[in-house]
Amino acid sequence: MAKTTIEPINNGEVLEYGDGGAIRSPWKMAWRKLKRHKLAIGGMWVLILLHLFAIFADFFAPYSEVTTDRRRTYHPPTKIHIVSPEGKLTRPFVYGYDRVDTLRNRYEENTSQVYPIRFFVRGDSYKFFGLETDLRLFGVDAPGKVYLMGADRYGRDIFSRLAYGGRRSLFIGIIGLVVSLSIGMLYGGVSGYFGGWVDNLMMRFSEIIVSIPSFYLLLALSAVLPPDLPSDQRFMMITFILSFIGWAGLARVIRGMVLSIAKTEFIAGAEAIGCSQPRIIIRHILPNTLSYVIVNATLSIPGFILSESGLSVIGVGIQHPLASWGNMLSEALNLSALTRYPWLLIPGFFIFITVLSYSFFGDGVRDALDPKAQT
Repeated sequence: MAKTTIEPINNGEVLEYGDGGAIRSPWKMAWRKLKRHKLAIGGMWVLILLHLFAIFADFFAPYSEVTTDRRRTYHPPTKIHIVSPEGKLTRPFVYGYDRVDTLRNRYEENTSQVYPIRFFVRGDSYKFFGLETDLRLFGVDAPGKVYLMGADRYGRDIFSRLAYGGRRSLFIGIIGLVVSLSIGMLYGGVSGYFGGWVDNLMMRFSEIIVSIPSFYLLLALSAVLPPDLPSDQRFMMITFILSFIGWAGLARVIRGMVLSIAKTEFIAGAEAIGCSQPRIIIRHILPNTLSYVIVNATLSIPGFILSESGLSVIGVGIQHPLASWGNMLSEALNLSALTRYPWLLIPGFFIFITVLSYSFFGDGVRDALDPKAQT
């Protein structure tokens, strides 16, 4: 059995030795600690599955995000049966549904119409890595419909729109994070390394950015944007505005870390051998802030997701007919519709699970990268 030796060093960190006296790298030590954090690992796998669901939405979703059927307004979730009317196990199938009350959108199963669920069927065409195809994971023969999570007021499949909407609601956090981290790390690194009047001027500017009320700025921006602006352009604009406002807080923390790192001996050695200032900042100083940056990243993504969702709920974010979890949830603002059609809240459940998973994963990463935490 492998033996592990742990020795403390002066600054409170530890050196860990495996078999043969080999020193384990800090990243391997962090991964070992992370694997012991069950909630963090569970959250990580949930996030992986959600992102795969969104990336391959065209394949997993039985319909496109804009496919409508006005004859099936607020269609309830389709019941999947595996037992035939004779009481025998059979392949999964669904019954047809008849709309018995047009005013209240009530539906009843029609047991005379049986539609087997088929896998790897042909449906609406889409492009997959530049290649056009129409292969989808499952579906039923026309005129049958399979609504795993019900339909909205336009007869659009909520399950399919959740998959497509995840592309925007999930990846707005990643895109926004890349932009804000890039600006924040570089800005804070330059400010902390040069110090003096450069640091003072740069920090005053960052304080101005922090003081900008982002929510009201986005509301004002939405009022001046042309109403016919494509949703994709609106989406990218929202992403970059949230990123531009969000980098300043990170930059101030990075600046504080750089102030202490810049006084260390290895930075003095790099200066002594003639390394350029940009190289010192990018290659020697900023990599030493990665542990904090990674933790900040895992805990900041939920903020971007919630911001997009909140803006889309009030009609400022992604616009119909394109889907995001936020604008799908906006239909639940109608209390009358919500009491009759509770499946309209499903997008909110996905937002809750995503934010909770990121929180669990972020807590685990923070503990794993803390050198003073017990291993």
